[in-house]
Amino acid sequence: MIEINSFEAWLDIIEQQKKLLLFVKTDNCSVCEGLYPQVNALKADFPIPFYRVNAAAVPEIAGQLALFTAPVVLLFHEGKEYQRFARFVQMEELERRLEEIK
Repeated sequence: MIEINSFEAWLDIIEQQKKLLLFVKTDNCSVCEGLYPQVNALKADFPIPFYRVNAAAVPEIAGQLALFTAPVVLLFHEGKEYQRFARFVQMEELERRLEEIK
């Protein structure tokens, strides 16, 4: 996954990419650490860019996207939020939604 380190970088990405997955984590989050490898493994099956951001390091993203928990997996299609998965992500549902925008 490509790391996002600033809100400005996020704005550029969302403007340029038609489809993307954003994995949002935070510091000291065991659920985030457990979910990340599972989501990252999906990169091989889906031809869309996968990004990761630490909401503690870039709090503007959390504020602008109205994120109140972590982890959150967001799918974007045509520059708009398509699907949001928060805290406990069902991998089958995530894969199904990725297939829809593939």
